[in-house]
This record gives sequence, structure tokens and C-alpha cells, in this order.
Amino acid sequence: MKAGGFWQQAKEIARKDLLVEGRAGEALYITIPFGAVALMLIPLAIGTDRPLLAEVGPGMFLAVALLFGMLVAFRQTAADTPPQRELLTLLGTDPAAKFVGRTATSTLLLLAFEIVLVPVTILLYNPGRIPNWPWLILVMVLLAGGLALVGTLAGSVTTGLRTRNTLTPLLVAPLSMPLLLGSAQVVEALRREESILPWITLLATMNLAVAVIGVVTARPLEESSR
Repeated sequence: MKAGGFWQQAKEIARKDLLVEGRAGEALYITIPFGAVALMLIPLAIGTDRPLLAEVGPGMFLAVALLFGMLVAFRQTAADTPPQRELLTLLGTDPAAKFVGRTATSTLLLLAFEIVLVPVTILLYNPGRIPNWPWLILVMVLLAGGLALVGTLAGSVTTGLRTRNTLTPLLVAPLSMPLLLGSAQVVEALRREESILPWITLLATMNLAVAVIGVVTARPLEESSR
């Protein structure tokens, strides 16, 4: 992979992870159904108040996407075993390329998760027409990318620690709050037909900051975990 350069390495890492996920199917065949069931259970707790369901529908979508999206991102980082890390090191793989490749894989899986949740949310909550709704597609992409970046970075920070399974979710949850806040505010701004630029800027800035931190710290974090 070393001869292929940075982007070729990142592409191969992403392809490998997608093949592994395709064989295991844990993220898509387990997490997605549980996310859809969570959306179905919430109306049972709220009741049959349709105006209330329509009001909270987008928020429930974002909350479920965030909570179960963290599981998808965590599943990807948990699959990074010591033998795999040693093999990639022997092959001369750039740690930053590994970060980019794994982030790309998690982003694709999270987008698939969100896409499945959309029709379930519309069917159960009937949120009605949201003005300029195509902007929500951008929000979904930014949310998926942000969760993937945060999850991959948290996995890199906790690599090699015996308490990794406990620490990773504790790191991902608070770092994901700006993503949830920004996404929710975009939905509300679209409903009120107000400017969404500040919240889109927040999401994009968050993604860019985590991406830069992840790439810059990839090598030091890998060396410290050996």
C-alpha cells in the first residue's frame, strides 16, 4: 500500500473495512434494525398526539441517529485489532491514511443508517413539509461525517488501553453534542424560514477541526499505543 501514496492507502483501508463489514454485517444488520425499533417505540411512550409527534419527529430522528450512530462508529474502531495494526505498520501504511480510510468507511455506514431512518421517521411521525428541505441532505452528510470523525478519533486515542470499550463512548458522547445541537437548530431554522448559515458553519467547522486533529495526531497516537 505504501507505493500507492496517501490517498491510495486511505482507499484500500476503506475498501478493506467495507469488505469486513459486508461479511460480518454487524453495523448494518443489527444496528439499523435496532435504530428503527427505537423510533417505533417512542410514539408508544408519547401517545397518539399527532401534532406533538410531528413536532418532535425530526428531533427523535437526530437523537436516534446520534446514539446508534455512535455504535456504528465505535464498532468500526473496535474492529481494529493489534495483529491488524502490526500488519499495517509492517506494510508502511501512513497512520493519517488509516484515519482517513476508517473515517470514510464509518461515514458511508452512518449515511446508510440515516437513509433507512428517514422513511421510518416520515411514516411514524408525519413531520409535514419543511421549507427548503433539501438542506437537510447536507445536514445528514455533515452529521454522518462528524460522527465518523469523532468516533475514529476517540478510537485512536483509546487504542491499546484495557478500558477502551468504556472510554471510547465516554469520549464520543460529549464531542458529538455540537453535532446534535447544530443539526437540531438547522431543522428549527428551516421550519421558521430563518437563516441556517450559522448552524451549517458550526457543523462544517466541527468536522474540519476534528479532521485536522485526527490527521495531525494519527502518527503520535499510533506510536504511543505500541
